[in-house]
Amino acid sequence: MQAFGRFLDVLDALRANCPWDKKQTNESLRPNTIEETYELCDALIKNDVHDICKELGDVLLHICFYAKIAEEKEQFDMADVCDALTRKMITRHPHVYHPSQIDAKEPKPLPFVPEEAGDSGDSAKVTTVSQVLENWEQIKLKEKDGNESVLSGVPAALPSLIKAYRIQDKARNVGFDWEQKEDVWNKVREELAELEVELRKEDKENSTKELGDFLFSVINAARLYKLNPDNALEMTNRKFINRFNYIEAHSIKVGKPLKDMTLEEMDKLWNEAKASEE
Repeated sequence: MQAFGRFLDVLDALRANCPWDKKQTNESLRPNTIEETYELCDALIKNDVHDICKELGDVLLHICFYAKIAEEKEQFDMADVCDALTRKMITRHPHVYHPSQIDAKEPKPLPFVPEEAGDSGDSAKVTTVSQVLENWEQIKLKEKDGNESVLSGVPAALPSLIKAYRIQDKARNVGFDWEQKEDVWNKVREELAELEVELRKEDKENSTKELGDFLFSVINAARLYKLNPDNALEMTNRKFINRFNYIEAHSIKVGKPLKDMTLEEMDKLWNEAKASEE
């Protein structure tokens, strides 16, 4: 708490005395916030502990900066942000917190006591991650300032791959899902066949639609098998970059431009790069 307080004091001083910090607005900070978030994601996928710590600090700076700007406009402050978050977490975890805590003005965390949790005893039976997520979605729909519908909580600006996963996951939380995960493969094969038909027709518009359906079904399969498609694709991106860089480095070393190399030559170098990873 002392460290957090010192950080907020530094932010106050910068806002008051630094020309750059003084002129920042929500609009000017937004692009940087997106960049910092992606840098954190990059550190997370690399599992670089040093960078994760550093990038968490950068993201925290932006969170507190927005709260500082709002405080200056007498809208809310960082304490309001924390209080609202605390209330939300307690309200959405009735299997952990006693009913008396749900509407308390200043709720205090309680130990995990499932025998006393919940308003009717049903919440005490929540013991799995799946049940927690189902409860979470149902409670959100009941909140006065919560989501108007199950899928309205999915940000429109999310990258398409992540958005598809979140849409499917939220639908699952209210029971709209395959009964058996193996059943999804029939859908994947069906969508692939429909894509191939449109590709043979060279119908770009319908091919694009069918490609979307096919990708959506593959993402669905990944979700059912508890695989993160965004992480998986990023791992493949990095693998491709490393192997292609190997080919490019070799072409520079021997003085032969990539465009002058045959596909067979590049394939051989690709396999060398692949072997070096194993």
